[in-house]
Amino acid sequence: MTDTTEKTLVTRRSIFGAMGGATLSAGAVALLATTTGLGRVHGAHAANAEQDVIILNTAISAEHEAVAAYAAVAGADILSKLALDLGVTFMGHHQEHAEALANAIRSMGGTPTEPQSSYDFPLGDLTDEAAALGFAADLERGAVSAYLGAVPLFEDRALAGAAASILGDEAMHWAALRFALGQAPVPMAFVT
Repeated sequence: MTDTTEKTLVTRRSIFGAMGGATLSAGAVALLATTTGLGRVHGAHAANAEQDVIILNTAISAEHEAVAAYAAVAGADILSKLALDLGVTFMGHHQEHAEALANAIRSMGGTPTEPQSSYDFPLGDLTDEAAALGFAADLERGAVSAYLGAVPLFEDRALAGAAASILGDEAMHWAALRFALGQAPVPMAFVT
């Protein structure tokens, strides 16, 4: 592996690695493979497919963690029906992202990352609905930031387009959760 390749991999890994801890996001980097053609490796991009798979597998790990986070919060029995329905909907989105992402990785010749057997969430700190919604909002805000950084790093531009689409989904989740918390749903003109 060349120094440039190693630096690229470290930079790509750091996009998702920066999401560690309680605010680890779940942004996925693929749409349904059947509708976008994701996973097809095109000519000049074939040499960099392995690097794109590394980014995708990092994202799928975050997707698995998001599904587990929403499931844990839903099981804490602190949400109103409206908040629970919102969380279950977002959990379903993340599951769809994970499934599509796994399909894209397989179609590129890679092996998708499996979910961990357990995750360390701050469930003891989530004593009421506001705390749970705040936790979920932080998770989604992290996803937005991660995808914003990841979009330009994909060699395969179809993957970059899919990541941008997922970024939009994560931004909508974040806005809806902020609204549910009584906060301005779109607090800024630019996301960083």
